Formats: sequence, structure tokens, C-alpha cells
Amino acid sequence: MANLQPHRIKSISEFHEFRGLPKPEHPLVSVYNFKDLKYLNEQEPKSLILDFYSIALKKNANAVMRYGQQEYDFKEGVLLFIAPGQVFSIEGNSELQHTGYSLLIHPDFLWNTPLAQKIKQYEYFGYAVHEALHLSDKEEKMIIDIMKNIQQEYQSNIDKFSEDVIIAQIELLLTYSERFYNRQFITRKISNHEILARLEKLLEQYFTNDSLSKKGLPTVLFIAENLNVSPNYLSALLKHLTGQSTQQHIHDKLIEKAKEKLSTTNLSVSEIAFELGFEHQQSFSKLFKTKTSVSPIEFRQSFN
Repeated sequence: MANLQPHRIKSISEFHEFRGLPKPEHPLVSVYNFKDLKYLNEQEPKSLILDFYSIALKKNANAVMRYGQQEYDFKEGVLLFIAPGQVFSIEGNSELQHTGYSLLIHPDFLWNTPLAQKIKQYEYFGYAVHEALHLSDKEEKMIIDIMKNIQQEYQSNIDKFSEDVIIAQIELLLTYSERFYNRQFITRKISNHEILARLEKLLEQYFTNDSLSKKGLPTVLFIAENLNVSPNYLSALLKHLTGQSTQQHIHDKLIEKAKEKLSTTNLSVSEIAFELGFEHQQSFSKLFKTKTSVSPIEFRQSFN
């Protein structure tokens, strides 16, 4: 029976050994071809946690990969980003039909460089598998060429410039990925606007029943889970479509409902604050004034 517990892999050397690859030529950076991976038998763990970054370009797979609670069937070329500590697993018996390349980067390689912090700011490392980046043939070639440049650099005689060259190539790959994701938001406009419409409907339902007084304001995680997307992907998508984050959308809906209650009911400000999920009137009043430049009482007086 297969081991259901995630298998933690701490080093790139350990990963190479686990997947039947030759010893890595650099202990902290590695590029490999999927055709060189050994097949995982039923006794070997297929649920993994890596202590390093993985950027994988996969094509022509006949296996299902699971990331969190999401599944993705790789029948076309996609680029996947996995950050240290994330759980992922591969299911199915056809993993060796993958083609493509993967880049592994241990955080220690980035130590004491600007990229060590910058890489954490790329939101796509927190996306779910079904939010993977789909590449055109031209984009795919660009990514593969960068990975091969990194591989060629660490295979050469390492000198004082080697790390800088590899870091520059990694930054180039990440910048291109950011550009390609932005393109994907544009080309998938219809499906993205469907997510926006579902968000508006979800917020409207939440704000019109008694969920606010019972549960408080909906969290970004709650919204994302109900829309079946990751919080990072939802935030990036909304910023692209509307210029606002998920949290800002929640607050806008809250202020809309607050204005409605202030102008059409005789409820006190503290009663309205309670109905909108606030434990303290002061917190509600502060948010309202931040958003509208007037206090709730001043807003109500403008209707009298």
C-alpha cells in the first residue's frame, strides 16, 4: 500500500537520489529533463514536500497532479511554481510520459541577494495547480532556453561571476513568467469575469443573510475557497481586472451595506456595526471614515 504521508525532501541531492537522477553538478541549483526521471513504484511516496523552489515546465503528461485539494490533467504545456514547504502529489501510472524541464533552487543559493526576498513576492508561487501558467510555443522555448542557460553555467568552470549569472537568469525567468501570467489574465477575460461575477454574488449573499453578525466579515481565504481559486490567484486576478484586492472588495461591499442601513433604517450606529460583524463600534466607524471621509453619523445626517 502506498505511503499516504507526505515525504519531505530537504536537499537537491536527496531529490536527485529519490528520482533516480545522477548526482547534481551544483548542490543548490539543478535543471533536469523529465525523461530522465525514474518511475515511482507503488511503495514509494508520491506525496511530497520540498524544502526548495521548483519551477517545472510540463507537457504531454497522461498523469494527474494534485496540489492541495485541486487536480490538474496535464494534456498541454504548463509552467508550475512550487515554493518550499508546499505539499503536492502525482497520481496515475503514466508519469514518465511527461516531457519538459524543471529548475530546482535551494533558498541557500539566494542567501544575501536581493532575490532572496523578491522571490517571495511573486504571487504565482501560491497558485493552485488548476491556475498553472499556459504557454505558447514561443514562450515555452524562451523558458526552456533560460533553464538550459542556467544548466550550462553551473556545468562550466565555476568562477566569481557564476552565481551572479545564474541569479540574473532566474530573475529573467521570473519576470517573463509575470508577463506571461498578465497575458493569461487578458486572454482568459471571459472566464476571469465569470469569477468576478461569482465574487459579487457570493458577497451579496453573505451580506444579506445573518452570516455577518454570526461569523463576522468574510476572510479572503473563505472567499477564495468558495470560488475554488487560491487566495493569491484571486488577488492578482482582481487587481488586474479592477485595480483592487480581495480585501478591498470585501470592504467596499461592507460600506455599501452600511450606507444602505444608515440611510434607510433607524438603527443606531452600534446596532449597524453589530449587524455588519463588528464587535466594536469604534472599529466600524474608523473603517467607514477611512473609506468615505465622513463618520457614520455625519453620513446619516446628510440624509436628514
